Amino acid sequence: MTLHNPSEYKSALRRLDALVAAGFEGNVALETEFRELVVAIDAYEGQLGLMPIPSLPESLADMIELKRQQMRLKQKELAQLLEVPAGALSQILSGKRRVTLDLAKKLYERLGISPEFILKKA
Repeated sequence: MTLHNPSEYKSALRRLDALVAAGFEGNVALETEFRELVVAIDAYEGQLGLMPIPSLPESLADMIELKRQQMRLKQKELAQLLEVPAGALSQILSGKRRVTLDLAKKLYERLGISPEFILKKA
C-alpha cells in the first residue's frame, strides 16, 4: 500500500483510528491491515520531511535556554528579566553555577518553568 496525496493520507489515518477503536487484536486480517496502514503512513510522512517532535529539555539550563529562544531574548536581556548579572546567568547555563532559591522563583514566575521541573533538575 502506498499513499500518494493528503486525501489518501487522511483516509488512512481515519481507517487506522477505526481499527484501533474496533479492537483489531486477534483478527489476523485486521492485524495485517493495521500493519500495512502503519507502514504506509510512516512512509508518506517520511516523504513530507516532517520535523520530529522535539523532546523536553533534559536539564534546567536547557529549559532556560529554550524559554529564552521562545521569548526571542538575547542572553543579556534574559539576565535583566531575571535580575541576575549576565556573567552569573552564563555560568548557570554552562553548569558552573547552581540556581539559588530566589532565581528559582523568578524562573517560575517570569519564564513559566514548572516548580517541579526546577526542583528535579536544579
